[in-house]
Amino acid sequence: MGIINYSREVTSVIAPSRMFKALVLESHNILPMIVPEGIKSVEFIEGEGGVGSIKKTNYGETAHIKYTKHKINALDADNYYCKYTLIESDIKFDKIDFIVEEVKFVAADSGCICKMTSEYHIKEGAELKEEDIKKGKDKAMGLFKAVEEYLLANSNVCA
Repeated sequence: MGIINYSREVTSVIAPSRMFKALVLESHNILPMIVPEGIKSVEFIEGEGGVGSIKKTNYGETAHIKYTKHKINALDADNYYCKYTLIESDIKFDKIDFIVEEVKFVAADSGCICKMTSEYHIKEGAELKEEDIKKGKDKAMGLFKAVEEYLLANSNVCA
């Protein structure tokens, strides 16, 4: 088994506290409201959102995926940091055992920088191409931008 690391940084005009709250702490309420065609629901199937909790995301009809389950490994709301593991999905993982994701929001001059790191744990003998990883990350950036736009238009949300 090998590990492929992928990192990305994205800037936002939104404060780190609001982005963290919308994308991590309140994602189960915010995401289905912002992109109902893409995400039908987000629910905790174990725990209530703290470390050890398991969150299931159910995607809409137009999505290429039906659901994912993530386990929260670490959560530091004071420092806008979250680490979680993708443990299950309806898409067959023929190359990947699991994916560990780390997200940290850091204050910047006018907003924040979102630092994301992914660890793809590859099955023995499998090969995963960086371009395949990038395609998935580009889709996630669409969600990030949708949340950013929503927060810009609704200054009271996650304030």
